[in-house]
Amino acid sequence: MPRKNYASNGLQAEDALFVQSLARGMSVLEAFRGADGALSLAQIAARTGLTRSAAQRLVHTFRKLGYLTPAEDGRGFRLDLPILDLTHDYLRLNPLVRRANPILLELRRNVRERVDLSLFDGQRMVYAARLQSKRETFFATLVGNCVPTTCTSGGWAVMSMLPSDEVDALLAKAELRPLTPRTLTDPHAIRAQIEMCRQAGHALALEQILMGEVALGVAIPGADGRPVAAIHIAGSLSEWDPEEFRRSVAPLAAEAVRSIISG
Repeated sequence: MPRKNYASNGLQAEDALFVQSLARGMSVLEAFRGADGALSLAQIAARTGLTRSAAQRLVHTFRKLGYLTPAEDGRGFRLDLPILDLTHDYLRLNPLVRRANPILLELRRNVRERVDLSLFDGQRMVYAARLQSKRETFFATLVGNCVPTTCTSGGWAVMSMLPSDEVDALLAKAELRPLTPRTLTDPHAIRAQIEMCRQAGHALALEQILMGEVALGVAIPGADGRPVAAIHIAGSLSEWDPEEFRRSVAPLAAEAVRSIISG
């Protein structure tokens, strides 16, 4: 879903340097987050809280700049290639992603399963690198795809490095909805997984995001010791016993994190 409407949340009154017109423009681009297809002007206006007239002017501007283009059937608009230029530059200039990339490639060669790097963004883990396996679906392999922090191995690993009060705050704000029949939605059960991760140094998740999947996550701390990202390794329960998977990949994932930190 798109972020909150910056055009009417009072930020300009609180910050003299805040450019509200720019925030309105960014809300148009963010309106496409989670969209199932092209968006009409009416849909963009509804998702951003802008008037139809304001949405029309901003969409026209982004079309002139190349960031939006009409959909192939002429019904609405979709994001265009310059968005990918910005994504490429973000990944290219992000120090963590640059350090991690060769280490993730080596890890993928060793485990022969899917290896991901996800960045911690509060309620979500955002994938910045995805080294896929033969089982993946199209959307699951896209960089920028995000999953809830509360029901992923990497999210549990990240939360295990946070103080308990911050974990409580994350859980209190989380939309704890099941993505599979086995997704944990009970805060007490999630806290139990976090505590097990604190003791083991990694989290093991069974069918939390995808049925038939086992995933192991290890958090990556920043220079200040706070978690900034996680490595995920995912396999199939048709090929792996969960404990065998843990024994096989946990040491390799931990070594990869140590290499990223020391690099």
